Amino acid sequence: MTRRNILALAGSVPAWLASISTTSPAPGNPPRMGGTPTAFALRMRASRGGGQPFDMIEHCHNIGLAGVQTNPPSTDPDAIKKFRARIEGYNMYLVCDPRLPHKKSDMDAFETQVRAYKEAGASAFHAAMTGRRYEEFDSFGPWKTMFEGVKASVELAEPVLRKYQMRLGLENHKGYRAAEQADWLKRLGSEYVGACFDFGNNISLCEDPMDTLRTLLPHAFFCHIKDMALEDYEDGFLLSEVPMGEGMLDLKEMVRLLRQKDPNMIFELEMITRDPLKVPVYTTKYWATFDDSYSPLPGRDLAKTLALVRKNQPKAPLPRITGLSSEAQIKLEDECNLKCVAWARTHLAL
Repeated sequence: MTRRNILALAGSVPAWLASISTTSPAPGNPPRMGGTPTAFALRMRASRGGGQPFDMIEHCHNIGLAGVQTNPPSTDPDAIKKFRARIEGYNMYLVCDPRLPHKKSDMDAFETQVRAYKEAGASAFHAAMTGRRYEEFDSFGPWKTMFEGVKASVELAEPVLRKYQMRLGLENHKGYRAAEQADWLKRLGSEYVGACFDFGNNISLCEDPMDTLRTLLPHAFFCHIKDMALEDYEDGFLLSEVPMGEGMLDLKEMVRLLRQKDPNMIFELEMITRDPLKVPVYTTKYWATFDDSYSPLPGRDLAKTLALVRKNQPKAPLPRITGLSSEAQIKLEDECNLKCVAWARTHLAL
């Protein structure tokens, strides 16, 4: 399918999706790929700049996605009722991002959100509580303080999650390695706190994607699915989301393992259209937050990652938005997302 075909079909996606050759889900087992806000970040940015307001639910429905990660407009009971009716009218699932408490005085507001979002029909909650550790921190101490703060916040939230029987998936969001996250979740020992498994983020922390999956698989509640491409640059390597099938991830095997763990596993598309991320593994700052006793990053993992980079040179130029007009950026974002939807339906029964 060419770029021209995809863009021409963008206005009639539901009919197109129904017509393409697919590996169709079995009856009673509808497609489970939904959409994350970051997959539509350029459209959202344009709407905030004075354009037409972006309706994420409508957009996800129109491009053939089965769910959405977003929050209701308020916790007002009438607003929640209308919001739920809209989600159910499209037969979509819902994942929400409540604001987690940082201190006891936050607890009432947190419980209000949890109660309201459950009433809105949320299947689960998502939280991405870190940034890129190698960019945010210059030394180990501040990173450790951040990580301990994340743990304390989740421990405050857990009794409310248990009360309302709502599961919280914590994304591996380039803030801690998979073993650090898994060890913490195991110690916490809550059936309501687990992982939102992101398919590609931990490559930035010198992890093989299959190793990350095997480590977090016992804790995975739902997923952010994407394909990734790698490329050398002078200070390390570039990491980029790319349309499914154009990257280096074994998406079929990863999806198989996740479905084996949970046949009803939710997969949310997170094809972020942006310039490639720089992962500066040859710089001193990159290593500043790793400590051999508390937060190790073995040299063998660096070697394995660099081998992945060299053996998986990109099949096409990595997506870039710098220098493009707003309209061209949105067009590229649409193209990448539609390629993912088509590939996932054809090859993953999503």
